[in-house]
Amino acid sequence: MNDKKEYDVVIIGGSYAGLSAAMALGRSLRTVLIIDSGKPCNIQTPHSHNFITQDGATPKDIFEKAKNQVLKYDTVEFLNDLAITTTKTTDVFLVNTNSIKNIKAKKVLFTTGVKDIMPNIKGFTECWGISILHCPYCHGYEVAHKNLGIIANGKTAFELCTLIQNWSNKLTLFTNGKSVLTEEQSNMISKLNIEVIEKEIEEIIHTDGSIENISFKNGSKTNIDAIFSRVPFDQHCKIPLELGCKTTEPGHIEVDFFQKTNIKGVYAAGDNTSPFRAVSLATSSGTIAGAAINKELIKESLPS
Repeated sequence: MNDKKEYDVVIIGGSYAGLSAAMALGRSLRTVLIIDSGKPCNIQTPHSHNFITQDGATPKDIFEKAKNQVLKYDTVEFLNDLAITTTKTTDVFLVNTNSIKNIKAKKVLFTTGVKDIMPNIKGFTECWGISILHCPYCHGYEVAHKNLGIIANGKTAFELCTLIQNWSNKLTLFTNGKSVLTEEQSNMISKLNIEVIEKEIEEIIHTDGSIENISFKNGSKTNIDAIFSRVPFDQHCKIPLELGCKTTEPGHIEVDFFQKTNIKGVYAAGDNTSPFRAVSLATSSGTIAGAAINKELIKESLPS
Protein backbone atom coordinates (compact mmCIF):
# COMPACT_ATOMS: atom_id res chain seq x y z
CA MET A 1 0.00 0.00 0.00
CA ASN A 2 1.03 3.58 -0.50
CA ASP A 3 1.86 5.56 2.64
CA LYS A 4 -0.90 8.12 2.17
CA LYS A 5 -3.65 5.50 2.20
CA GLU A 6 -5.76 7.64 -0.14
CA TYR A 7 -7.43 6.19 -3.22
CA ASP A 8 -9.94 7.09 -5.86
CA VAL A 9 -11.68 3.77 -5.24
CA VAL A 10 -11.51 1.06 -2.61
CA ILE A 11 -12.91 -2.26 -3.79
CA ILE A 12 -13.94 -4.58 -0.98
CA GLY A 13 -13.92 -8.12 -2.33
CA GLY A 14 -11.25 -9.25 -4.77
CA SER A 15 -12.79 -12.04 -6.79
CA TYR A 16 -14.10 -11.87 -10.37
CA ALA A 17 -16.34 -8.80 -10.09
CA GLY A 18 -13.83 -6.89 -8.00
CA LEU A 19 -10.89 -7.68 -10.26
CA SER A 20 -12.90 -6.83 -13.36
CA ALA A 21 -13.85 -3.46 -11.91
CA ALA A 22 -10.24 -2.85 -10.89
CA MET A 23 -9.05 -3.49 -14.43
CA ALA A 24 -11.52 -0.96 -15.87
CA LEU A 25 -10.45 1.57 -13.24
CA GLY A 26 -6.74 0.86 -13.64
CA ARG A 27 -7.05 1.41 -17.35
CA SER A 28 -8.78 4.69 -16.51
CA LEU A 29 -5.69 5.79 -14.53
CA ARG A 30 -7.52 5.58 -11.20
CA THR A 31 -5.79 4.74 -7.93
CA VAL A 32 -7.44 1.60 -6.63
CA LEU A 33 -7.07 -0.59 -3.57
CA ILE A 34 -8.61 -4.07 -3.63
CA ILE A 35 -9.19 -5.59 -0.18
CA ASP A 36 -9.83 -9.32 -0.08
CA SER A 37 -9.94 -11.85 2.77
CA GLY A 38 -9.49 -14.91 0.55
CA LYS A 39 -12.78 -16.70 1.18
CA PRO A 40 -14.61 -17.10 -2.16
CA CYS A 41 -17.96 -18.92 -2.16
CA ASN A 42 -16.77 -21.30 -4.91
CA ILE A 43 -13.71 -22.46 -2.99
CA GLN A 44 -14.74 -26.14 -3.33
CA THR A 45 -15.78 -25.99 -6.99
CA PRO A 46 -13.35 -28.06 -9.12
CA HIS A 47 -14.02 -26.40 -12.47
CA SER A 48 -15.74 -23.33 -13.90
CA HIS A 49 -17.88 -23.59 -17.02
CA ASN A 50 -20.03 -21.51 -19.38
CA PHE A 51 -17.44 -18.72 -19.54
CA ILE A 52 -15.85 -18.42 -22.97
CA THR A 53 -12.02 -18.64 -23.05
CA GLN A 54 -12.07 -20.13 -19.54
CA ASP A 55 -14.43 -23.12 -19.93
CA GLY A 56 -13.16 -25.94 -17.70
CA ALA A 57 -10.55 -23.88 -15.90
CA THR A 58 -10.41 -24.01 -12.12
CA PRO A 59 -11.80 -21.02 -10.23
CA LYS A 60 -8.38 -20.57 -8.61
CA ASP A 61 -6.59 -20.45 -11.98
CA ILE A 62 -9.05 -17.87 -13.32
CA PHE A 63 -8.57 -15.78 -10.19
CA GLU A 64 -4.78 -15.96 -10.27
CA LYS A 65 -4.60 -15.08 -13.95
CA ALA A 66 -7.00 -12.18 -13.49
CA LYS A 67 -5.17 -10.89 -10.43
CA ASN A 68 -1.80 -10.99 -12.19
CA GLN A 69 -3.20 -9.08 -15.17
CA VAL A 70 -4.93 -6.47 -13.01
CA LEU A 71 -1.85 -5.78 -10.89
CA LYS A 72 0.17 -4.93 -14.01
CA TYR A 73 -1.62 -1.57 -13.86
CA ASP A 74 0.61 0.44 -11.56
CA THR A 75 -2.22 2.39 -9.92
CA VAL A 76 -3.91 -0.79 -8.64
CA GLU A 77 -2.96 -2.44 -5.34
CA PHE A 78 -4.13 -5.62 -3.63
CA LEU A 79 -4.39 -6.07 0.13
CA ASN A 80 -4.96 -9.46 1.74
CA ASP A 81 -7.04 -8.36 4.70
CA LEU A 82 -10.59 -8.20 6.03
CA ALA A 83 -12.54 -4.95 5.81
CA ILE A 84 -14.42 -4.48 9.07
CA THR A 85 -15.99 -1.02 8.83
CA THR A 86 -16.63 1.72 6.29
CA THR A 87 -17.72 5.20 7.34
CA LYS A 88 -19.00 7.94 5.07
CA THR A 89 -17.77 11.45 5.88
CA THR A 90 -18.53 14.71 4.11
CA ASP A 91 -15.75 14.28 1.55
CA VAL A 92 -14.57 10.66 1.59
CA PHE A 93 -15.14 7.16 2.85
CA LEU A 94 -12.94 5.82 5.64
CA VAL A 95 -12.31 2.08 5.42
CA ASN A 96 -10.89 0.11 8.33
CA THR A 97 -9.45 -3.38 8.02
CA ASN A 98 -8.10 -5.75 10.64
CA SER A 99 -4.64 -4.22 10.27
CA ILE A 100 -5.06 -0.72 8.78
CA LYS A 101 -7.21 2.20 9.90
CA ASN A 102 -8.76 5.08 7.96
CA ILE A 103 -8.01 4.18 4.37
CA LYS A 104 -9.51 7.07 2.40
CA ALA A 105 -11.57 6.53 -0.75
CA LYS A 106 -13.67 8.80 -2.93
CA LYS A 107 -15.84 5.83 -3.94
CA VAL A 108 -16.39 2.36 -2.52
CA LEU A 109 -17.35 -0.76 -4.46
CA PHE A 110 -18.57 -3.89 -2.68
CA THR A 111 -17.97 -7.12 -4.59
CA THR A 112 -18.21 -9.31 -1.52
CA GLY A 113 -20.52 -12.05 -2.76
CA VAL A 114 -22.91 -14.05 -0.62
CA LYS A 115 -22.58 -16.77 2.00
CA ASP A 116 -24.51 -19.98 1.35
CA ILE A 117 -26.40 -21.40 4.33
CA MET A 118 -26.16 -25.17 4.31
CA PRO A 119 -29.06 -27.40 5.41
CA ASN A 120 -28.69 -29.66 8.43
CA ILE A 121 -27.91 -32.76 6.36
CA LYS A 122 -24.69 -34.61 7.09
CA GLY A 123 -22.36 -34.57 4.07
CA PHE A 124 -24.22 -31.80 2.23
CA THR A 125 -21.62 -29.11 2.92
CA GLU A 126 -18.74 -31.36 1.87
CA CYS A 127 -20.44 -32.06 -1.48
CA TRP A 128 -21.55 -28.48 -2.19
CA GLY A 129 -20.04 -27.23 -5.44
CA ILE A 130 -18.61 -30.66 -6.25
CA SER A 131 -21.52 -33.07 -6.68
CA ILE A 132 -24.31 -30.99 -5.13
CA LEU A 133 -24.77 -28.26 -7.70
CA HIS A 134 -26.67 -24.97 -7.85
CA CYS A 135 -26.58 -24.13 -11.56
CA PRO A 136 -27.24 -26.42 -14.54
CA TYR A 137 -25.77 -23.87 -16.93
CA CYS A 138 -22.48 -24.03 -15.03
CA HIS A 139 -22.45 -27.77 -14.29
CA GLY A 140 -25.34 -29.52 -16.02
CA TYR A 141 -23.43 -30.63 -19.13
CA GLU A 142 -20.93 -32.61 -17.08
CA VAL A 143 -23.70 -34.69 -15.43
CA ALA A 144 -26.10 -34.84 -18.38
CA HIS A 145 -28.06 -38.09 -18.82
CA LYS A 146 -26.87 -39.37 -15.44
CA ASN A 147 -28.93 -40.43 -12.44
CA LEU A 148 -29.71 -37.03 -10.96
CA GLY A 149 -31.51 -35.88 -7.85
CA ILE A 150 -33.08 -32.67 -6.65
CA ILE A 151 -33.25 -31.78 -2.96
CA ALA A 152 -36.00 -29.20 -2.61
CA ASN A 153 -39.68 -28.79 -1.78
CA GLY A 154 -42.59 -26.62 -2.83
CA LYS A 155 -42.13 -23.91 -5.44
CA THR A 156 -38.35 -24.35 -5.60
CA ALA A 157 -38.73 -28.08 -6.17
CA PHE A 158 -41.17 -27.50 -9.03
CA GLU A 159 -38.90 -24.92 -10.67
CA LEU A 160 -35.87 -27.20 -10.44
CA CYS A 161 -37.76 -30.24 -11.72
CA THR A 162 -38.97 -28.45 -14.84
CA LEU A 163 -35.48 -27.02 -15.38
CA ILE A 164 -33.20 -29.98 -14.69
CA GLN A 165 -35.29 -32.46 -16.72
CA ASN A 166 -33.74 -30.78 -19.77
CA TRP A 167 -30.39 -32.39 -18.86
CA SER A 168 -31.55 -35.87 -17.82
CA ASN A 169 -34.63 -38.06 -17.96
CA LYS A 170 -33.35 -40.02 -14.95
CA LEU A 171 -34.43 -37.56 -12.30
CA THR A 172 -35.69 -37.98 -8.73
CA LEU A 173 -37.08 -35.31 -6.43
CA PHE A 174 -36.22 -35.66 -2.73
CA THR A 175 -38.48 -33.40 -0.68
CA ASN A 176 -36.77 -34.40 2.62
CA GLY A 177 -40.12 -34.76 4.38
CA LYS A 178 -43.74 -34.41 3.37
CA SER A 179 -44.20 -32.78 -0.02
CA VAL A 180 -45.83 -29.36 -0.08
CA LEU A 181 -46.21 -29.32 -3.86
CA THR A 182 -49.59 -28.20 -5.14
CA GLU A 183 -51.76 -30.69 -6.99
CA GLU A 184 -51.03 -28.92 -10.26
CA GLN A 185 -47.28 -29.03 -9.62
CA SER A 186 -47.41 -32.70 -8.64
CA ASN A 187 -49.32 -33.55 -11.82
CA MET A 188 -46.74 -31.82 -14.01
CA ILE A 189 -43.85 -33.55 -12.22
CA SER A 190 -45.62 -36.88 -12.72
CA LYS A 191 -46.03 -36.18 -16.45
CA LEU A 192 -42.27 -35.58 -16.60
CA ASN A 193 -41.73 -39.06 -15.11
CA ILE A 194 -39.94 -37.64 -12.11
CA GLU A 195 -40.24 -39.80 -9.00
CA VAL A 196 -40.94 -37.96 -5.75
CA ILE A 197 -39.44 -39.39 -2.55
CA GLU A 198 -40.69 -37.82 0.68
CA LYS A 199 -38.48 -39.74 3.12
CA GLU A 200 -36.33 -37.62 5.45
CA ILE A 201 -32.65 -37.57 4.55
CA GLU A 202 -30.14 -38.74 7.13
CA GLU A 203 -26.88 -38.29 5.24
CA ILE A 204 -25.25 -37.69 1.87
CA ILE A 205 -22.67 -40.47 1.65
CA HIS A 206 -19.67 -39.39 -0.40
CA THR A 207 -15.97 -39.71 -1.04
CA ASP A 208 -14.12 -36.39 -1.09
CA GLY A 209 -17.31 -34.58 -2.06
CA SER A 210 -18.40 -37.01 -4.78
CA ILE A 211 -21.80 -38.49 -3.94
CA GLU A 212 -22.20 -42.25 -3.66
CA ASN A 213 -25.73 -42.44 -2.31
CA ILE A 214 -28.36 -40.81 -0.15
CA SER A 215 -29.12 -42.42 3.21
CA PHE A 216 -32.57 -41.90 4.73
CA LYS A 217 -33.64 -41.80 8.36
CA ASN A 218 -35.64 -45.02 7.91
CA GLY A 219 -32.40 -46.86 7.07
CA SER A 220 -32.87 -47.14 3.31
CA LYS A 221 -30.47 -45.82 0.69
CA THR A 222 -30.59 -44.81 -2.96
CA ASN A 223 -27.78 -44.36 -5.47
CA ILE A 224 -27.38 -40.99 -7.14
CA ASP A 225 -24.69 -39.43 -9.37
CA ALA A 226 -25.27 -35.75 -8.63
CA ILE A 227 -27.80 -33.47 -6.97
CA PHE A 228 -29.14 -30.03 -7.77
CA SER A 229 -30.33 -27.86 -4.92
CA ARG A 230 -30.82 -24.25 -3.92
CA VAL A 231 -29.87 -23.07 -0.47
CA PRO A 232 -30.66 -19.82 1.34
CA PHE A 233 -27.96 -17.17 1.51
CA ASP A 234 -26.82 -14.20 3.52
CA GLN A 235 -24.73 -11.21 2.53
CA HIS A 236 -21.09 -12.17 3.06
CA CYS A 237 -20.30 -8.63 4.16
CA LYS A 238 -22.64 -6.57 6.32
CA ILE A 239 -20.93 -3.21 5.74
CA PRO A 240 -23.23 -2.17 2.84
CA LEU A 241 -26.24 -2.74 5.07
CA GLU A 242 -24.62 -0.73 7.87
CA LEU A 243 -24.12 2.12 5.38
CA GLY A 244 -27.84 2.01 4.61
CA CYS A 245 -27.83 0.22 1.25
CA LYS A 246 -31.24 -1.10 0.32
CA THR A 247 -31.75 -4.78 -0.42
CA THR A 248 -34.25 -6.65 -2.56
CA GLU A 249 -36.83 -9.02 -1.08
CA PRO A 250 -34.59 -12.08 -1.62
CA GLY A 251 -31.72 -10.23 0.10
CA HIS A 252 -29.48 -8.93 -2.70
CA ILE A 253 -28.07 -5.42 -2.59
CA GLU A 254 -30.31 -3.21 -4.72
CA VAL A 255 -28.46 -1.54 -7.62
CA ASP A 256 -29.33 0.15 -10.89
CA PHE A 257 -27.93 -0.81 -14.30
CA PHE A 258 -24.68 1.01 -13.47
CA GLN A 259 -24.30 -0.94 -10.20
CA LYS A 260 -25.09 2.12 -8.09
CA THR A 261 -26.70 1.60 -4.71
CA ASN A 262 -29.04 4.11 -3.08
CA ILE A 263 -26.10 5.53 -1.09
CA LYS A 264 -24.14 8.15 -3.05
CA GLY A 265 -20.62 6.98 -3.81
CA VAL A 266 -21.35 3.34 -2.93
CA TYR A 267 -21.49 0.70 -5.65
CA ALA A 268 -21.96 -3.07 -5.56
CA ALA A 269 -21.44 -5.79 -8.17
CA GLY A 270 -21.34 -9.55 -8.52
CA ASP A 271 -23.20 -12.23 -6.62
CA ASN A 272 -24.20 -9.89 -3.79
CA THR A 273 -26.47 -8.04 -6.26
CA SER A 274 -27.89 -10.78 -8.47
CA PRO A 275 -29.55 -14.21 -8.29
CA PHE A 276 -27.67 -15.17 -11.47
CA ARG A 277 -24.49 -16.60 -10.00
CA ALA A 278 -21.96 -17.14 -12.76
CA VAL A 279 -18.36 -16.06 -13.31
CA SER A 280 -19.20 -14.41 -16.62
CA LEU A 281 -21.99 -12.33 -15.11
CA ALA A 282 -19.94 -11.29 -12.08
CA THR A 283 -17.18 -10.22 -14.46
CA SER A 284 -19.51 -8.17 -16.64
CA SER A 285 -21.11 -6.41 -13.66
CA GLY A 286 -17.65 -5.50 -12.39
CA THR A 287 -16.74 -3.96 -15.74
CA ILE A 288 -19.94 -1.89 -15.70
CA ALA A 289 -19.26 -0.75 -12.14
CA GLY A 290 -15.68 0.27 -12.94
CA ALA A 291 -16.72 2.30 -15.97
CA ALA A 292 -19.61 3.93 -14.09
CA ILE A 293 -17.40 4.89 -11.16
CA ASN A 294 -14.80 6.41 -13.45
CA LYS A 295 -17.46 8.42 -15.27
CA GLU A 296 -18.81 9.73 -11.96
CA LEU A 297 -15.29 10.73 -10.86
CA ILE A 298 -14.75 12.57 -14.16
CA LYS A 299 -18.07 14.39 -13.78
CA GLU A 300 -17.20 15.48 -10.26
CA SER A 301 -13.80 16.79 -11.35
CA LEU A 302 -15.12 19.07 -14.12
CA PRO A 303 -14.91 22.79 -13.41
CA SER A 304 -18.16 24.40 -12.34
